[in-house]
Amino acid sequence: MRALAREQDKLLSGVLAFAVHVLFVAFLIFSLRWQSKQPDTMEVQLWNALPTPKEVIEVKPKPIEHEQVEPTAIEEPVPEPSKEIQKPDILIKEKIEKDYKKEELLKKEKIKREQEKSRLEELKHAKEKEELEAAQRQQDDVRRQQQEQAMAAQTQIRSEYVTRIQGKIRRLVVLPPDIAGNPQAEFDVVLLPGGEVLSVKLKKSSGYAAYDDAVERAIYKAQPLPLPPDPTLFPSFRELHLKFRPEN
Repeated sequence: MRALAREQDKLLSGVLAFAVHVLFVAFLIFSLRWQSKQPDTMEVQLWNALPTPKEVIEVKPKPIEHEQVEPTAIEEPVPEPSKEIQKPDILIKEKIEKDYKKEELLKKEKIKREQEKSRLEELKHAKEKEELEAAQRQQDDVRRQQQEQAMAAQTQIRSEYVTRIQGKIRRLVVLPPDIAGNPQAEFDVVLLPGGEVLSVKLKKSSGYAAYDDAVERAIYKAQPLPLPPDPTLFPSFRELHLKFRPEN
């Protein structure tokens, strides 16, 4: 009996010691979980009497659940892209071709602009030349008309004054009595600016010397011969070819 009692005391001591360890482990678990979250619900079973060794239920401590903290990703510094990026050969070739085409296009446009500018300048010069020639022709026409008008006026004046000169000389001719018909005598007369006679020369005889001499005497008697007041017209009166008939 005593031996049985000692065995029961040992068993009871072991159970109590086990229970104390279980409570201590539970306390530790509770303490750790309480720091991070609400404590889990614990189930406690009450017994009226101590269980026999066979009835002791093995209580395994729950593993400590630690919150899984995802490791913070360390952001590595992203290197800035290099300003000078080595382009592939194909890109460099395309760029060279593109720049070449652009340069050729600019050259063609420049040549085209220069050709257009040259064409416009040629048209401008041609138009200016045409206008100048037209103006010159117009001036020449005006000048020719003025000359023709001046010559016509001069011819008219000369004809008028030659008629006056011949009339003055004819009034002084003394006709010889034996003239038959109406013969014509022609004289070349050289005058001075004042109308004086410098020389008289018989150019064609009338066939009657008496009549020729009478006309020559009348030319000298008629000086100064009538001349136009404009001295610029005298050159056309310096040398006169005068014709005379008895009956004019």
